[in-house]
Amino acid sequence: MGTQIIDVRVASNGRMILPLSVRKAMGLHGDAKIILTLEDDQVRLSPIGHGVSRAKALYREHAKHDRTTDQFLIDRAADEGDDESDDRRGDGA
Repeated sequence: MGTQIIDVRVASNGRMILPLSVRKAMGLHGDAKIILTLEDDQVRLSPIGHGVSRAKALYREHAKHDRTTDQFLIDRAADEGDDESDDRRGDGA
C-alpha cells in the first residue's frame, strides 16, 4: 500500500474515527488496540500485532541462544531458585 493522505476530524474531547479503508488496511476488525507512536509532530498508528511481530523478529535476530520462550522461562525460574539459595547461605550480594 502506498502513501495516502486522509483528512480526519478530531473532536474537542480528542476522539476521532478511523475510516473503514484505514481499518481494513491495518487489519483491524471490531474492537481493537493499536499502538500510537508520537515522534516530534508526527503520529504513526500500528496494529498491536505488528509490534509483537517486530519484537519477536528482533529477538530472533539478536538472540544468542536457540531456545523457546518456555525454555527461557524455565531457565529464569531456575536462576531465581539459585539466587534464593545463595541468599539463605549468605553468599548473595
